[in-house]
Amino acid sequence: MKIYIQNFFKGNERSVKAKKNIIYSLFIKGISIAVGLAFVPLILNYLDAERYGIWLTLTSIIAWFSFFDIGLGNGLRNNLTEAIAKNDHKLAKTYVSTTYAILGVVLFVIIILFLIVNPLLNWQNLLNTTVVETNELAIVALIVFVFFILKFFFSLIGTILNADQRPAISNLFGPLSNLLSLIIIYILTKITKGSLINLATVLSVVPVIVLLIATFAFFIKDYRIYAPSIKNVDISKSKDLLGLGFKFFYFQISSVVFFSTTNFLIAQFSNQETVAAYNIAFKYLFMVNMIFGIILTPFWSAVTDAYVREDFIWLKNSLRKLNILSGVMVIGLVLALIISPYIYQLWIGEKLTIPFSLSLIITLYLIQQLIIAPFSTFINGLGKLKLGIFLISIKLFLFFPLAYFLGTYYGEIGIVMSMLLIQIPSLIQEPIQVFKIINNSANGMWNK
Repeated sequence: MKIYIQNFFKGNERSVKAKKNIIYSLFIKGISIAVGLAFVPLILNYLDAERYGIWLTLTSIIAWFSFFDIGLGNGLRNNLTEAIAKNDHKLAKTYVSTTYAILGVVLFVIIILFLIVNPLLNWQNLLNTTVVETNELAIVALIVFVFFILKFFFSLIGTILNADQRPAISNLFGPLSNLLSLIIIYILTKITKGSLINLATVLSVVPVIVLLIATFAFFIKDYRIYAPSIKNVDISKSKDLLGLGFKFFYFQISSVVFFSTTNFLIAQFSNQETVAAYNIAFKYLFMVNMIFGIILTPFWSAVTDAYVREDFIWLKNSLRKLNILSGVMVIGLVLALIISPYIYQLWIGEKLTIPFSLSLIITLYLIQQLIIAPFSTFINGLGKLKLGIFLISIKLFLFFPLAYFLGTYYGEIGIVMSMLLIQIPSLIQEPIQVFKIINNSANGMWNK
């Protein structure tokens, strides 16, 4: 066993770094999963199924605003990785400073606009509920939105860690925030009655505090040479950040549409209890994809580093291993589906009924994502996004009519089915594109 462990941590420096981050991240995510599982029954007991559904739908709507970073975070990640690979610390500091400056201005304007618009919105109609008063929903929306934007801004420290191929540390912030939130909410269940405002305050404020502390800690010590400063802001570098960033921006829009709108659509075609059932089933089944995502995270920046250094042998070997692992994950997901009725019974008891048909269609969608995931990671790391953007435009055009049609006839099953069908083109395009690029045979749109 000792020899095997020693051999595991041998090889290319890039691979060794990735392996170490994977091991650390799996441990961290294990804690995160345990905390996440504990959250569901705790919140269901603190609120009820419908209020829990309201919370999930509201946070999904707020998440639509994540695309307002116009791809800057991912643009910073790839450009910063390249600068670090070339030991150009001055350029790296300029990229960091410019990103903080641009994103800060954009997000400040968004907060001001929301403060003006929020009192005019009828949240009961938007969330399809009468259980909670509009005024209370408006307060909850305000808390969630403002701290979501602040979290968005301070999450840039995680982007910098990922660019430096240290995703394990970046992955620590979420579980730490969730653990602290879980403890506070548990205390609230003992001393207060169920309140959406209390829940929103805890779950929104705690992550911001954690990220704020982490930001100052890393810029004081590890990343002092990259710490943002006004004198290092160079708007001319925004072209590098936004050129690639705008491409990622389109992918973020796609993510928002295909994931964050799902709760909203289910609420419209069904009810908030169905939203809760969908989210609980998705949370359980998505654990397999989450584990695979942890493994893939270090490879994004590692692929960027390898491509800059023209290490195509490493790229080919890594892709082959990740595709094999993808197949293993698919088997794990099928097993998770088979035992899902027993897991739901142990997890939430009789509080909510989750149809097997819903779990099945979610599983089929997640299997599709497992197959695509290695290729998506490589494309992100390579920065070759133009062809994907073209397909996203088609997907965005087709998604809502398809979701409306299938949702009308099949409810929540139809909405998930529309997500599955709309991703089929990527299942074909992404593998072809990656194989072309790493074999130096990509031309035209395939190489942009």
